[in-house]
Amino acid sequence: MSNTFSYDAIIIGSGAAGLGLALTLPDHLQIAVFSKSNMSEGSTYYAQGGISAVLDSADSHESHRIDTMRAGAGLCHEDIVELVVSNGKASIDWLMANNVEFSTKKNTQSKRKLHLTKEGGHSYRRVVHADDSTGQAVQIALNDQVVNRSNIKIFEHHNIIDLVTSYDDKTGKKKVIGCYVLDTKKDQIFSIKAPCITLATGGASKVYLYTSNPDVSTGDGIAMAWRAG
Repeated sequence: MSNTFSYDAIIIGSGAAGLGLALTLPDHLQIAVFSKSNMSEGSTYYAQGGISAVLDSADSHESHRIDTMRAGAGLCHEDIVELVVSNGKASIDWLMANNVEFSTKKNTQSKRKLHLTKEGGHSYRRVVHADDSTGQAVQIALNDQVVNRSNIKIFEHHNIIDLVTSYDDKTGKKKVIGCYVLDTKKDQIFSIKAPCITLATGGASKVYLYTSNPDVSTGDGIAMAWRAG
């Protein structure tokens, strides 16, 4: 891979998952985050309702797990549900520490506390929200954090064409070593490599005629992972 840029970590996708990872990696790492449009143009920004987590003393992880498995109608992987449910509160705390402002209300002691709503499938009030624009609040707050980190480089309007793979000399197994990138503003292609590459590209809702997801939800990361094996 001649004429290749190098980073410690490459993150493909600039939504909550991608930016969240970029902000939790050590500051000494040089990180590249790629967005095929502007960094806010993804499903995170358009998400409305809220984020569920066990935050009420009357609620429990077990109740949240059962509700999720039931609502998933057999499609959920129980180990993933357990992981997400058990880390819900810590994730909300992290978002708040990164300046996400969720809606609050006064309690009986006239102190502010998170306003929790109860949505379909939930047995308790466990959905935190920022009015009815939760995703927008999350995206804007994380954007502000990322642009102030000198070790994070944001590449907007850069489309990842494909992953670059090689074979490990010791194990003989295929590994990902980089990716080919199209700068859609300059119409130029270049390559970039890193020892750690993360796909945070979201879903593929645009395969359907009608969807509330933005036009960038085209499943690029899913296809790249499949091609890479």
